[in-house]
Amino acid sequence: QVQLVESGGGLVQAGGSLRLSCAASGRTFSSYAMGWFRQAPGKEREFVAAINWSGGSTDYVDSVKGRFTISRDNAKSTLYLQMNSLKPEDTAVYYCATDSRRLRFGRRNLYDYDVWGQGTQVTVSS
Repeated sequence: QVQLVESGGGLVQAGGSLRLSCAASGRTFSSYAMGWFRQAPGKEREFVAAINWSGGSTDYVDSVKGRFTISRDNAKSTLYLQMNSLKPEDTAVYYCATDSRRLRFGRRNLYDYDVWGQGTQVTVSS
């Protein structure tokens, strides 16, 4: 079955950087758009960034534009999220997810994704 495993979370001071990774298995990774979402305590899960199946198209929520970069290495079946200039409000559990259908542009709606990772905690201290 399809499996996604995130890594790279941790505790960082405001202004610092982290790089999240999401290793995929069990599906032809290169055929599916991927997304990153996050969920802070007491809040709903929200869209952060998405990338289409080839890596040629990306999309970001306004609050992370210019600070976060989503990328993928299809040869390694791995998705990345480079997070720079982190702010305390970026604190959340971050999840990667794979689109339920092949060969689409990245999606903002979490219901377009059918497989999720277990999440990795990112904590930004002020």
